[in-house]
Amino acid sequence: MFEGFSLRRIDVGEAVLRVRTGGAGPPVLLLHGHPRTHTTWHRVGPLLANDYTVVCPDLRGYGESSKPGDYSKRAMARDFVNLMRELGHERFAVVGHDRGGAAAIRLALDHPGRVTRLAVLDALPIGAHLSRCDARFAQSWYHWFFLARQELAAAMITQDPDLWYGGRYHDTPLAMGVENWADFQRAVHDAETVVAMCGDYRAGLEVDRHHDDEDRANGRKIACPVLALWAAKDDLGELYEDLPGIWAEWADDVQVRAIDCGHHMAEEAPAELVRELRTLL
Repeated sequence: MFEGFSLRRIDVGEAVLRVRTGGAGPPVLLLHGHPRTHTTWHRVGPLLANDYTVVCPDLRGYGESSKPGDYSKRAMARDFVNLMRELGHERFAVVGHDRGGAAAIRLALDHPGRVTRLAVLDALPIGAHLSRCDARFAQSWYHWFFLARQELAAAMITQDPDLWYGGRYHDTPLAMGVENWADFQRAVHDAETVVAMCGDYRAGLEVDRHHDDEDRANGRKIACPVLALWAAKDDLGELYEDLPGIWAEWADDVQVRAIDCGHHMAEEAPAELVRELRTLL
């Protein structure tokens, strides 16, 4: 897994991130989603590394990165700016999936001079979701509200992590890749990590929504070109009929397209995903 890449831990000031790096060329930062770790990119990273310098961290709170307690996307964005500077990259492209997509959006909004291109995979700004929240959203994405009850949710999940995570996502080692599956399993069976991942969702309903609402009120948009990809076999497209219209509220230069796969597109459709990313990069 990740042949030719290096694995290290990098102190970025407020947190210590576990980071995988490889390749050569213009830098691309890949941000995973919940409940994965950076190893979710194990099929995508090597394909991009032929032409790009690929940087794959565990988000703060996730995997083997530290758990500082603040899981706002603004704090994550600071982590990534410091990480990329430590690696010698002042400007870079960003690809974010799921919760990593929310962090990538905040990174582009807070640090427009740093982000050259942005790809968001099966995600929208948190504020865009919550401003449209209705009974259908609450039923389909109930986990947002359950996980946001951080201590209670973590206490319940840690009683049987496989019941929650395995049952919800229907994952198998074969589908994910054995090493990626093992890394995921270590993460969801670590009580401290589960508490931190729930903290990510708690921040989403509180400070992250406030930051998004503030940006909308001030008319702030993402400055760089954006590629928004959604998974045709997941439910984002069912919840919102006008994804291009939603994205137009957040970015002027944006393309919105579907990939014919489920939610974890980096694992399910890596070659197609890389083809799409190359059109942006």
